[in-house]
Amino acid sequence: MGNRCVITTACDDAMTSENFGVYLHWNGGRDSVEAFLAYCKLKGYRSPDSDCYGWARLCQVVGNYFGGETSVGFELCTCLDCDNWDNGVYIIEGWEIVDRQYIKRGEQHGHNLRSMLTEINQYQPVREQLEQKVIDDYCAALRPATEDAT
Repeated sequence: MGNRCVITTACDDAMTSENFGVYLHWNGGRDSVEAFLAYCKLKGYRSPDSDCYGWARLCQVVGNYFGGETSVGFELCTCLDCDNWDNGVYIIEGWEIVDRQYIKRGEQHGHNLRSMLTEINQYQPVREQLEQKVIDDYCAALRPATEDAT
């Protein structure tokens, strides 16, 4: 068993959609998917709902992270395991999750965003990596104001 998911753009039903999707066999929990999307956002990549280059960049970032394994796929949603009994489908707009389909269990929140972004960054080619300050500033801006008071 993996920790599977499909990431796609707006659709009524991913299993019947002719949209493209990215299949993750591992790291398909919400915390990992949010980190992959946030990394692409921080890099300034165009999103998949704007053009095909967004899909290419997402696959590149995830593929660099996983290495040469068969842990990431790209196909029409009708050919992907959308109802996968793990994390189902994430519908994205821009680099944000806007909807879910076929979710069979609670959301996974086991990974710290800053740590996950830093790890993703380390697996990218050196010339493509973000400065750690960019990651730190992004995560600090997401922290609720009440957290800063403690």
